[in-house]
Amino acid sequence: MHYLLRKQVVLPVIILLSCASQLHAQKEIFRRYHDDMTYYFGLTLGYNYSFLHISKSPMFLQNDSIMSAEPGSSGGIAMGLMATARLSSHFQVRLNPQLIIGGSKYIAYNLSKTKLGEQAFQNQTLPSTIVSFPVQVKFNSDRIGNFRTYLLGGLKFDTDLSSNSTQRNAEDIIKLKANDLGFELGVGFNFYLPFVTISPELKISNGFSNLHQLDPNLKYSNVLDRILSRMIVFSIHFED
Repeated sequence: MHYLLRKQVVLPVIILLSCASQLHAQKEIFRRYHDDMTYYFGLTLGYNYSFLHISKSPMFLQNDSIMSAEPGSSGGIAMGLMATARLSSHFQVRLNPQLIIGGSKYIAYNLSKTKLGEQAFQNQTLPSTIVSFPVQVKFNSDRIGNFRTYLLGGLKFDTDLSSNSTQRNAEDIIKLKANDLGFELGVGFNFYLPFVTISPELKISNGFSNLHQLDPNLKYSNVLDRILSRMIVFSIHFED
């Protein structure tokens, strides 16, 4: 956990603060009237660290062949478009549809009883290619030179193009539903340059829909109850 915080959070924050101090030292004000625009557009590039939060079903304690089931994680990249509309001097609403590629997740099983040719440790990989539709509200600080910070929060709707919910049953399969609803919270920084505004952003993106399509006849599925999506996202927005 400490390694995750250092890699995913601390390093980007140090870089952002360093850039902010350099821009603050500049005297020339770029894109002076940008914040007064009714709306503007942009592009998004990002990296996400995604994982699953699982809870065990009562069948887990009754099962004598599966000793443990723990979720794993991986990273992926995101590309998207952005549309921002001004509500007031400090508030904006933003649409940021994205395609999230990669970030496949897995659940690692430790088996106490195995069949012929079956290994005691099994990773059930769950590929993921997500189309995400977040709607966010931003609260912007006052601008200081060519720098500004903001907080954001909102809701998202995700659909997984790689969902296996329609696959035929197999003993070693775990089915996940395609659609997910969740919330997002984050912090970002606006760096005003002569022809573009670059906005690095760090946020958490958590689903609150149960993705698990439970099948009591499948041994890897019936020991699990709820499966929720979790994601830490670092994005860079290029704003018009």
